[in-house]
Amino acid sequence: MTAPTTGRRERKKAATRQAIADAALELFLARGYDQVSIRDIADAADVSTTTVFKHFTGKEALVFDEDEGREAALVAAVRQRPTGQSIPEALLQHVLDNWPPIETHPQWAGFSRLVDSTPELRAYAERMWTRHTDALAAAIADDLGVGHDDLACTVLARYVLEVPTLALARGHRDSRAAIETIFEILIRGWRPPGEPASEG
Repeated sequence: MTAPTTGRRERKKAATRQAIADAALELFLARGYDQVSIRDIADAADVSTTTVFKHFTGKEALVFDEDEGREAALVAAVRQRPTGQSIPEALLQHVLDNWPPIETHPQWAGFSRLVDSTPELRAYAERMWTRHTDALAAAIADDLGVGHDDLACTVLARYVLEVPTLALARGHRDSRAAIETIFEILIRGWRPPGEPASEG
């Protein structure tokens, strides 16, 4: 009898969290980020401000969907990649599979303008994407059989987690092409624009 109750409770919590996030985004898009208070969001979602803070750490967190499964998915992309696929190639595929579809959301254009025009949100977006650096670096290090303090593994993890900020939040028309360009630099090395790839 306890399992169904727990299930209902978790569904109710998830629904409340989603209602708060939806109300916040609607207000931010309509009025602007700085013109909306936590009280405004709580009133729009018909909850108390205490309830808002039970689900979100602050205004910035209300703008982004911090999927707790993202870290596990990143680690799985490294550990469960097909035989013969390099770690950067596996992470490229993971990024292509998961991040460009965000742009198909009907509120994407307004959301993008909101983030680009709000310094606090741009900074928060970068922190959000890169908060999984340690876990991803550890997975890479484990795969290669080196210590978790290996600088090369940490650098690769950090670069990969910067990709959404560079490709999605900077207004590129073709985010897929932008992502592929970034990973090409990671995999092949940087070249001046227009310079042909070296042979051999």
